[in-house]
Amino acid sequence: MLDSKFTIRDEFPAVDYGSWRTVVEADLNGALFDKKLVTHTYEGVDFQPIYVADDAFSDNGLQGYPRLIPSVCGSRALDTAPEGIDLRQEHANPDLETAHHAVLEDLSGGVTSLLLRLDASVCGISEPEESNVGLLVSSVDDLDALLNGVQLDHVGIAVDAGAAFLPAAAQLAALWERRKVAANKARGAFNADPLAVLAREGELPQAAEEALTFLGDLANWASNSYSGVTSVGIDTSPYHHAGATAAQDLALGLATGVAYLRAMTEAGLGIDQAVGQIQLRMSLGTRHFLAIAKLRAARRLWSRIIEVCGGSNTTRSPLIHARTSERVLTRCDPYVNMLRNSVSAFAACIGGAEIFTSLPFDQTLGLPSEMSRRVARNTVHILQEEAHLHRVIDPAGGSWFVETITEQLAEEAWGIFQEVERSGGMLRALQSGWVAEQIDSAFSSRARDIAHRKVGITGVSEFPNIGEQYLDSPRVDIEELRSAQDRNTNSPHQGAQGLEKASDVSRTNFAVRAATAGATIAQLATALGYHTSPTQIEPLKSQSLAKPFEELRDATNRWQSEHGQRPRVFLANMGPIAHHTARATYAKNFFEAGGFEVVSNHGFELNVAAAIDAYRASGASIVVICSSDKLYPDFVPRISGELKAAGVRTVVLAGNPGAMKSAWRDAGVDRFIHMKCNVLATLQELLQEEGVLTT
Repeated sequence: MLDSKFTIRDEFPAVDYGSWRTVVEADLNGALFDKKLVTHTYEGVDFQPIYVADDAFSDNGLQGYPRLIPSVCGSRALDTAPEGIDLRQEHANPDLETAHHAVLEDLSGGVTSLLLRLDASVCGISEPEESNVGLLVSSVDDLDALLNGVQLDHVGIAVDAGAAFLPAAAQLAALWERRKVAANKARGAFNADPLAVLAREGELPQAAEEALTFLGDLANWASNSYSGVTSVGIDTSPYHHAGATAAQDLALGLATGVAYLRAMTEAGLGIDQAVGQIQLRMSLGTRHFLAIAKLRAARRLWSRIIEVCGGSNTTRSPLIHARTSERVLTRCDPYVNMLRNSVSAFAACIGGAEIFTSLPFDQTLGLPSEMSRRVARNTVHILQEEAHLHRVIDPAGGSWFVETITEQLAEEAWGIFQEVERSGGMLRALQSGWVAEQIDSAFSSRARDIAHRKVGITGVSEFPNIGEQYLDSPRVDIEELRSAQDRNTNSPHQGAQGLEKASDVSRTNFAVRAATAGATIAQLATALGYHTSPTQIEPLKSQSLAKPFEELRDATNRWQSEHGQRPRVFLANMGPIAHHTARATYAKNFFEAGGFEVVSNHGFELNVAAAIDAYRASGASIVVICSSDKLYPDFVPRISGELKAAGVRTVVLAGNPGAMKSAWRDAGVDRFIHMKCNVLATLQELLQEEGVLTT
């Protein structure tokens, strides 16, 4: 008869970590534990295979509560948590009529705030790059038309105008004034972030020190004018997209924040007021545990910064605006981006981000379509309304794993931050090239792993679909739209008449008054003294993870358009199916990642003549021999020679040749492809031999 009370501990007594480790190492048969079971990250944080109570972070039980030190779980209290994340969607279509329709569509679809990314031309940049395409909003009239029908006392509005943050902020403030939005009802962000602009674009239209003065002036004015608006954004995406690790991303954001706190306190703000003007803006990739830890570590580190600066406990939990990372998105097989975006959104919700921007899956192709914008916003709705991720304050709290990597990531980032401060601060670190050097050094190992497919990119370097139908993204004639905007803004404006350089103590007061009267952003920039003493550095280079392989696909696509077919590879699958299937599959995946058309078959047993005949009919100049190590010694020397005699330019063997490498090279094998080879370099060299790529 069974006991009335069953206790699992009676059958499975507790095992300490040391005993478990001893058993595991015995099962590894001499392989190193750290090599086989520990995941080493680019951040220097190692993921252990198992975590136990001894790994728990000692915080007196307070880590999982908002606004308590050390707070890592967000700033929302329990009674506001069910409201969910602020879904802030981006708009950048230069056709204002289309953009207006998209804004209303997003709001009717559940979006709770808007981020308006302005075109570089309206911000006073004479020769904007294509990547700087955005909304052609020059004046308060343009902004009013774009947001016609939007209830500005209920919808938060954020602007992203790069170096023209003060003129753009003035336009938004003028619109609130025109619409008679009460100061305590206005919600949004001006996102003044000159150091991020300098890092990303390599140029500011003014001295960097003056840009920081403008930032302080804007923050001082906003602090006294709008309780629900932040004026400063610390955007770490220029570093993230240049290849920074999560630790570098955090550290550079902290250093930027310290520079901005100095600028704001010099402008007359108290430390708590200055902190209240800041919003952290971070990009999240597809390693969701690391992304969750990154958000938690950001709060922990920011709390420490505010403590050192003398801020109060109530200001130590920052407002975080998270966004899907663009460096993980792909142009090839873009539908996979839906999954990547879902992972980022999941991490943002679990990590406690207050605001999230969900990117459309066709973001990398140009302007998003109506369908892709709908999928982007509904991704977040599903995570909240169906998965209920927002109904728990700190879902990751209590996880020994997440809390451990949060602390390790914070420690790593703090060390980098201290190095930046010792070198003279963030501005000097950018100007000296130190930031670029550190990021490039860290990214090199990731780039090497991508090239070797140790880090795979689904749909690009792994499981590519070379026959995919490419999406048509909405097109606009940006040059014509910009020309029309120039003609409009060059006509006399009442607010521009007699507009001279700002002489007010508060430049922001001057800008708001002028914007209200009709002055454009470019006119305000001139009046504020932009373009008099620009600051220039070498910009950080954006590093799309998929770019090296996508460039190969682009080249083969052009070749196909010009020649009517792709460069071809023929698979000589030898022996029974069980002997060649694995390597044939590997070879097909390998070459399609470079845009080759792979001509495969069901195999030729060991009939070399049949394989030669099939090769001749394939139209390929590259042949890959696929079989097993067991059969290779018997037929590789013979088939290699016969393939060469038949006119094959390049004979490739699928598999690591080991000690047979020299012998098989002598027999006619030109290349070997296997798990340890540099896939990217091999494909580049073969495409050069085909004439698809030039040296």
